[in-house]
Amino acid sequence: MNPPRIPVSTYRVQFNRNFTFLQAAELVPYLAELGISHCYASPYLRARPGSMHGYDIVDHHQLNPEIGTLEEYDEFVAALHQHGMGQILDVVPNHMGIMGSDNAWWLDVLENGEASAYADFFDIDWYPLKHELQGKVLVPVLGDQYGIILDRAELRLTFDQKRGEFSIHYFKHRFPVNPREYARILSFRLDALEQRLGADNENLLELQSLISAFNHLPGREETAPEKRAERLRDKEIHKRRLAALCARSGDVTQFLEQVVEKMNGNASNSGSFDALHELIKAQAYRLAYWRVAADDINYRRFFDVNDLAALRQENENVFNQTHELVLQLLRERKIDGLRIDHPDGLYNPQQYFKRLQCGGDSSGGEDCGAKRHYIVAEKILTSEETIPEDWPIEGTTGYNFSNLVNGLFVDTANERKMDRIYRLFIGEHTDFKELVYQCKKLVMDRSLNSELNVMANHLSRIALADRHTCDFTLKSLRDALTEIVACFPVYRTYVTEQHISASDRAYINEAVSCAKAKSQAVESSVYDFIGEILLTSRLDGRPQYYQCSVSHFAMRFQQYTSALLAKGLEDTSFYRYNRLISLNEVGGDPLRFGITAEEFHGKMEHVAQRWPNEILATSTHDSKRSEDVRARINVLSEMPLAWHRHVRGWRKLNRDKKTLSNGIEAPAANDEYLLYQTLIGTWPFGTGARDPGENFIERICDFMRKAIREAKEKTNWANPNQDYESAVLRFVKSVLESEEFRDIFLPFQRKAAYFGMLNSLSQTLIKLTAPGVPDIYRGNELWEFSLVDPDNRRPVGYNARRRALQLLKTTFESNHQATGPKARELAQNMEDGRIKLYTLWRVLGLRKHRPALFREGEYIPLRATGEKAKHVVAFARKGVDGVLITAVPRLCAELLGGKLNLLDNRSIWGDTRIELLPALETRFENLLTGELVESERYGNIASIPLTRLYANFPVALLI
Repeated sequence: MNPPRIPVSTYRVQFNRNFTFLQAAELVPYLAELGISHCYASPYLRARPGSMHGYDIVDHHQLNPEIGTLEEYDEFVAALHQHGMGQILDVVPNHMGIMGSDNAWWLDVLENGEASAYADFFDIDWYPLKHELQGKVLVPVLGDQYGIILDRAELRLTFDQKRGEFSIHYFKHRFPVNPREYARILSFRLDALEQRLGADNENLLELQSLISAFNHLPGREETAPEKRAERLRDKEIHKRRLAALCARSGDVTQFLEQVVEKMNGNASNSGSFDALHELIKAQAYRLAYWRVAADDINYRRFFDVNDLAALRQENENVFNQTHELVLQLLRERKIDGLRIDHPDGLYNPQQYFKRLQCGGDSSGGEDCGAKRHYIVAEKILTSEETIPEDWPIEGTTGYNFSNLVNGLFVDTANERKMDRIYRLFIGEHTDFKELVYQCKKLVMDRSLNSELNVMANHLSRIALADRHTCDFTLKSLRDALTEIVACFPVYRTYVTEQHISASDRAYINEAVSCAKAKSQAVESSVYDFIGEILLTSRLDGRPQYYQCSVSHFAMRFQQYTSALLAKGLEDTSFYRYNRLISLNEVGGDPLRFGITAEEFHGKMEHVAQRWPNEILATSTHDSKRSEDVRARINVLSEMPLAWHRHVRGWRKLNRDKKTLSNGIEAPAANDEYLLYQTLIGTWPFGTGARDPGENFIERICDFMRKAIREAKEKTNWANPNQDYESAVLRFVKSVLESEEFRDIFLPFQRKAAYFGMLNSLSQTLIKLTAPGVPDIYRGNELWEFSLVDPDNRRPVGYNARRRALQLLKTTFESNHQATGPKARELAQNMEDGRIKLYTLWRVLGLRKHRPALFREGEYIPLRATGEKAKHVVAFARKGVDGVLITAVPRLCAELLGGKLNLLDNRSIWGDTRIELLPALETRFENLLTGELVESERYGNIASIPLTRLYANFPVALLI
C-alpha cells in the first residue's frame, strides 16, 4: 500500500458553471509557479442545476456537467500531474440536494414511500405522532397554504406518454405519483372511453388490464424484501405497457389528456380540484406550505435547509453508493485526499472515517482503518476541545488555527475598554453566554422544533418502557430536553454503543447541571433521567430493545446539538454581538479577547506532536470575514480611545440620515456599530479609496441585509421586515455617498488599514511556517476584503495575479544581489498587494524545497526579551534538513504609537531581542530580503536584536 501523499500546501478553488475544469487546468501553471502542491477543490459531483457551491449534490456517481465532462476533468488532472501537483476533494457525506426534479433517489422515495429501495438512505421518521403524516414524508415546498395553492391551479397533474408516468408538478418541482394510484387516474370517467370504443376494443381491454395490474401492486407500506422487489419490478413493466398503449392508440392518449385536464380543475371553481386533492392525499408525501417545516418536518435536514435532506451514512449501503466514484478517484490517484464536510452531522463519525480509510472494504484488512488516505475533517472545536483520538484522520480544516492566529493580533489588555465602548454605544450590557443560550432556544422554537419533537417522542417511549420513569410526561421531557440542548457547551459529543469518553461525560454532566439550575420546575429528576440516557448508563440488565433505543437516542441527540449550535451561535449570536466583529468567526469565541504568544506556542506544540498534517486556514468559503478584513478590524483593539472618539463622531454626523421604522430608530445602534467596523475592514485601496463606487455600496448593502436577517431581531429570513430593512439600506447608502463622512472617516480608516496590512503579513508568514499544511483561499494571495458568502464567492481576477507573480519572478530572479532593495520597494508600496504575493511565493517555494522540515520538523518557541517583547512572536522549526526562524511583529499600532513607519523606526525596538536555543545556528539569511543576520551574545545567551531585523521588510524568515 502506498503511503498517503501529504500536501505541502493547498489552494482552495470554487468550482461552478462560471469556473470549470478547463479554467482550472489553465490556472494550474500559475499555482505551480506560486508554489502550491495541491488544488483544494470544492465539491464537483453532480449538483442541482445552477449550484454555485456544489454542496447540494443530486447524483454521487457523476461529475457535475455544468463544470465539465469526464474528458475535461481528465485534462485538469493531467495538468496537475504534469506540474507535479495533486488534488484534495471536498466531500459532502451528510446530505443531498432534493426538491426540483433532479435527485433520482429522492424521487423514488416520493413515488414508493417506505417500499422505495432508497427509503433507508434518508433519515426519515415514517411514523411521527401526527397521524396524518404516518407512512409519509412532509414536503414543505409550497409558497402558501396548501388549499390556496391548489385552488390557484398551481399544482398540476401531468402525464409523460413516452415513459408512461404520472407526476404532480409545482413549478420546477416534480412529485411522482404512486404507481398503485395510477388505477385511480386511468379509471376516471372510463365509461366515456368504453362508450366511444366499445367494450371489446383491444386497447380498452389493455387499459382495463393495466388498471387491474397497477391496483394489485404491493402497497408502499410493504417493506418485506420480496414485496419491495415485486413492486419495483412490476411498476416499471406496467409503465412500459402504458407507454406502448399510448404510442399505438390515439384514442387512449386523447382520453388520458382529457382526464389530466379534468382532474387539474379550474381556478374559478374550488370544487373542481376535489379529484386532484384526493389523488394527492393518497401519495407517500404531504405537500405543505414551507413554513410548516419548523414544526412538522419528518426528515432530518442540513441545519434548517429544507432543500438538503440528510443521508444515513451509518447504513453501509448508503456509504458505498455515495462514495463509489470518490473512492475510485482515490484508487486511480486522480485525487490524493479528502476534506470531509460537516462530520458532526453524521451518526457515527469514527465509523465513517474508518470506512473511508478502508476504501469501503467492510471485510477489513490488516491495515484497514489506518491512515491510508489523507483526510481532514471540517470539525469545529470550541474552547479546549480536541479531536477524538480514535478518528483515523490528519486533523481539521483549519478553523481552530484561523481563530488562534487571529487572536495574536488582538490586544488582550484593552478588553475592558472595548467592552465599555460597545456598551456605551448600544446603550446596554450584553451577556454573551446568556445571548447564545437564548439564541439557541429561539432557533429551536422557530427552525428546529420538529426535530426536537421527534427526539421528545423517542424519549417518551423510552420513559414509558420502565415503571420507574413512566410518569414523566411528554411535556416535562420536552421542556427538560430543550434546556439541556440550550445549555450544551460544545457542538456535540461522540457517544457510541461501545464507548463514552471522559470529556463527553463531562460535557453531558455540565449541560444537565446548567439546565437544572435554569429550570423553574419543582421536580428535577427528569433532568437526571435524560442525563443517564445521554450517558447510556441505564443499560445494565435491560432488554435488548431498550438498550438499542437508548443508544439510538443518545446518538441522534448528538446530531441535533451540532446543528443547533451552528444556527444559534454562528448564524444568530455572531450577528447580534458586535463588540469586536473580527472575533465572530466560525470556530471562534468572541469572549476570548486575544491570546498571548505563550498560549499560541502551547497550541502549536500540541499540533506539531499530534496533528502535524492538518490544514492551516486563515480564510475559507465559510468565513464571516476574510483574513485581511479581520486583520484591519483587530487594530481597533490597540487604539480603543481613538476608536471611541471617531465612532461617536460618525454617529453624531450621521444621525440625520436615520429614519423611524414602526416607531423604532433605524438602524438600531447595534447595527450601526456593525456597519462602522465593517467599513473599517472592507474599504478599498487604490482608485476606490476616495469614492468606493456603486459596486462597493451594493456589497455593503447586501451584507447588512444578510447580517440583520441572521440576527433575527428586527427582521429575519422567514418574515422580512421590509420597512426596517429599507431604512437600514437607505442609511448605508447615504453614509457611503456622503463626502463629509468620507472626509472624517478615511484618515482613521487608512491608519487601521496600514496596521492591518502588517497584521496580515505576520499571520501569513506564521501560517506558512507553523506545523500543518497552509491553505490559501482563492484570491487571497493579494489583499482580499471579502465578507460572508456570497460576497466571498465573487470572481477572482486571476489574470492580474498571474501578471503580478510573473513580474515578481522576473524582478527578483534577475539579480539576487538586489533582493533587499527590491523587497524594501514592496514594503514601501504595500497597498498594491504584491508584498503578500511575494511572501507567499518565496515561502511556498521553500516549503517545496524542504518538505521534511515543515512536515516533521520540531516546533521550538523562541523567547522574546526586552521592553517591546510582547510585540514579537518568534519560533523555530528544526529538522534533518535544516533550521528556520519565523519572527513577526504584532500589535504594531501600539508599538509605533500610531505612526505609519515600521521600516524606518529601528529605535522603537530598544533592547528587544529573540533568544536562541543552544542547538540553533547563529548565522542566518533572511529569505525575504537576502540579508545576512548574525546572532549576538547577550549575557550567556545567543540572541537576535530586532533593531535591524525589520529595516527593509515587515516580517522575517531566517534560514
